[in-house]
Amino acid sequence: MSVTAVETRPEFAGILKPQETYAVAEREDLGNRINGWFDRLMVQSGFGLSAASVLMLCAVCGVLAGGLAFVIQESLLTTGLAAGLGAIGPVIAMLIARTRRQSQMMRQMPPMLEELARAARTGRSLERCLQQVSEDTPAPLGAELQLCTRRLALGMPVDAAFSEFSDRTGLVSSRVFVTALTVHRQTGGDLVRVLERLSRTVRDRMQFQGRLRAATAASRATAILMISLPPAILLFFVMRDPEYLSNLMDSAWGRTITALACLLEVVGALWILAVLRNSQRT
Repeated sequence: MSVTAVETRPEFAGILKPQETYAVAEREDLGNRINGWFDRLMVQSGFGLSAASVLMLCAVCGVLAGGLAFVIQESLLTTGLAAGLGAIGPVIAMLIARTRRQSQMMRQMPPMLEELARAARTGRSLERCLQQVSEDTPAPLGAELQLCTRRLALGMPVDAAFSEFSDRTGLVSSRVFVTALTVHRQTGGDLVRVLERLSRTVRDRMQFQGRLRAATAASRATAILMISLPPAILLFFVMRDPEYLSNLMDSAWGRTITALACLLEVVGALWILAVLRNSQRT
């Protein structure tokens, strides 16, 4: 009886290497939740950077922005504000990249599901169908599928190979897709009909979200304006008069009011972003 040997391939190293994370599964405190959000952001943005690399990039951007502000204004307060804005710049870039990447994957989901249904109708095995679909689907969704199919090639079961697929994409439809594959693998059933219905559901969901975004476009624009207007006004006055903010900070009540305003601005921004995020959940 011949034994099939597993061929050594370079891409397997990226599969077997554990992902660097800051969150701990056993903890439920606020700090661990923030670490988990940061870990998911790194993966879902598609940059392929480690946690240490992102933190180092934030530090470098903060130092560069603070140094440039100090050269222009020669004010420690302005330098601190610029350093803070520069430090969160990479995080904002990752948020934008994640939103665009998820939108692109959401558009790729219905064609991928339809192609997988056609491949399953031919009678081939689920692993072979997934491999074919992953090769035909362009990035970024195709790259995530190929990562899962390479795990299947190592001999992992479907549920284990696709265990991180929904977390890496951040899509609700991908979680439903993984659940459908797992249930079919365990109990059987008509996978073709399930995939076709899931494809229609995803398309209907996309159409509904498109109508929702069109109906709430004015509200979202107003919310974004409310978030960006106070920092923009402060930046204008600081650039026009470098001593403007320094005079405000000379008194105790000025520092108190400024700190309270910054706190309320951050709380309001997080609240508005949470509302926008829930309304655009994919």
